Amino acid sequence: MDAPTTTSADNGTSGGGAGWFTPHTQPETTPGSEREASEGNRLAGMRPVGRTTADTETDQQRENAGQPVVTAPATDPYVPAQRSTSSAPPPAPAAPQTAVPARAEQASPDAVLIRRTMAEVAPVADKVTSYFYALLFVRHPDLRSLFPAAMDTQRDRLLKALLTAAEHVDNTPVLVDYLQNLGRGHRKYGTRPEHYAAVGECLIGALSKYASGVWHPEMEAAWVRTYTTISQVMIDAAAADELRAPAWWYAEIVAHDLRTRDVAVLTVRPNQPYPFLAGQYASVETPWWPRIWRHYSFASAPRHDGLLTFHVKAVPAGWVSNALVHRSRPGDILRLGPPAGSMTVDHTTDSGLLCLGGGTGIAPIRALVEDVAEHGERRPVEVFYGARTDHDLYDIDTMLRLQQTHPWLSVRAIIDQHAHLQLPDAIRQYGPWSGYDAYLSGPPGMIRNGVDALRNVGIPSERIRHDSVEELVGAGD
Repeated sequence: MDAPTTTSADNGTSGGGAGWFTPHTQPETTPGSEREASEGNRLAGMRPVGRTTADTETDQQRENAGQPVVTAPATDPYVPAQRSTSSAPPPAPAAPQTAVPARAEQASPDAVLIRRTMAEVAPVADKVTSYFYALLFVRHPDLRSLFPAAMDTQRDRLLKALLTAAEHVDNTPVLVDYLQNLGRGHRKYGTRPEHYAAVGECLIGALSKYASGVWHPEMEAAWVRTYTTISQVMIDAAAADELRAPAWWYAEIVAHDLRTRDVAVLTVRPNQPYPFLAGQYASVETPWWPRIWRHYSFASAPRHDGLLTFHVKAVPAGWVSNALVHRSRPGDILRLGPPAGSMTVDHTTDSGLLCLGGGTGIAPIRALVEDVAEHGERRPVEVFYGARTDHDLYDIDTMLRLQQTHPWLSVRAIIDQHAHLQLPDAIRQYGPWSGYDAYLSGPPGMIRNGVDALRNVGIPSERIRHDSVEELVGAGD
């Protein structure tokens, strides 16, 4: 990481903490801009923007199934649109009213400016994020303790969060839902309201440096207004969540079942009730890697005894996954962040469920099956369990037992090694699926191929659910 020099650190912004909210040079006032500035902390002032996240996969991502990702725009063919009937990520906020995303030619002035900034810095995104953290830790060294020792993954997450917020500047309900979840999730890091001003100051410092070719007072003012509102949504969500839930839960490992040489099933007992929905996931921190959190899906529906189960696959160079699979033992204490994710069953309908699970991505699929059974529903559930080899079908016996118990459940194994029938072909062969909602969990490549196959057989995007592929970036170890 290149440390900033004292001559270039400010780049036209204030280096004095909260003072950054006021641009040095006031832009010319346009109709409505004075009111917008004064109401910057109101949701109506939101101007979310458009994103062009590169679709990259690491070996760890391909290996790590069933672990979540940042919600992508509804126009992304790989990511499902938000459904107004779905359960919101917990703790469940009030569902925002549905809004039609604005067309490009209808973009607000602030959205146009923010998109222009992001287009300018996209080729040097790594430098932008490295410079941002350098600024943050030089100007506010007390904040360094909130972050992990290794910052590579953290840099990626910042950029993806920024791009996601930028994508939805003109789609307030989607952005607010995303930011509320982000604000609640940040509680586990020890984030406080006063930290947001420091982050905003350094963010604008980094953007102004690397977007210098297009940066001007009006652009800075647009970022100030947008970030002010973004931070206020996150602060308010965290404050509301503090009244009803802890920032994290302690959980003791009570069982450690090594299913294969690199897959373990962990059962943990939280120190207090942990509310969640089948299909969701939790962030997990181990005692061996403080401040490094990784996402793992729940492998069962909520249980009467309060125990939680996770399926963990150790991936090469994966700090957390290797610690959980090869080092952890009963009696070890983990920390859990709040539950998240919207890949949940809509119990207000009687639609069938078409479930595609690959690798440890079978964990949340199993939870969905249990959820349907516990609700006493007899809606058809079709599960395609994908694996590279027979050896990777580590939970097939459990799924087959569920099939024997529930006549509405059908389980089919699709094994790459045999190559008799690839997943897209299997979906086409066993259809039609017009009356089904689709759920996918697994490696990013499987999710992308699965979404393509589902769309090709006529299942609309709004009936396809999975945790966003981008959140799996950096969560795979």
